[in-house]
Amino acid sequence: MISKKTIYAFKALIHLAGTPSGQPVLIADLARDENIPKKFLEFILLSLRKGGLLQSRVGKGGGYTLALPANKITIGSIVRILEGDIAPVQCLSTTNYARCEECRDEATCGIRLTMTDVNVALATVLDGLTLADMVERSEAARNTLQNVVDYSI
Repeated sequence: MISKKTIYAFKALIHLAGTPSGQPVLIADLARDENIPKKFLEFILLSLRKGGLLQSRVGKGGGYTLALPANKITIGSIVRILEGDIAPVQCLSTTNYARCEECRDEATCGIRLTMTDVNVALATVLDGLTLADMVERSEAARNTLQNVVDYSI
């Protein structure tokens, strides 16, 4: 399961993706609009900035903006920045590898071999979806609930 930190990051990023390009959003406004504790949001946004997903400006007209277009920010990159490696078992981790205590032979370990498939599938899905996909899915669901049909091509 992803943490509350990552859920809040998704909410903040969706908000930023919905603002006009290049228009910075203040932390206080983002925290208020998305109902996220301000201090916690500051930590999250700093992590995303260090991870290269956000830009910030200080002073008048300052705030946070996306560093990349929403269709270039993968869900996998967001999760990795905030949660770390997404490997289901530590012996598959690329950043925090550790051999399982119970494992006699990694090359023949059924758990590791099966979890390798899970790891590949998970990474493929997370790296194939973007922030733009998340925004589009939300808008499509809202439109469906409002019985709005989009005939755009």
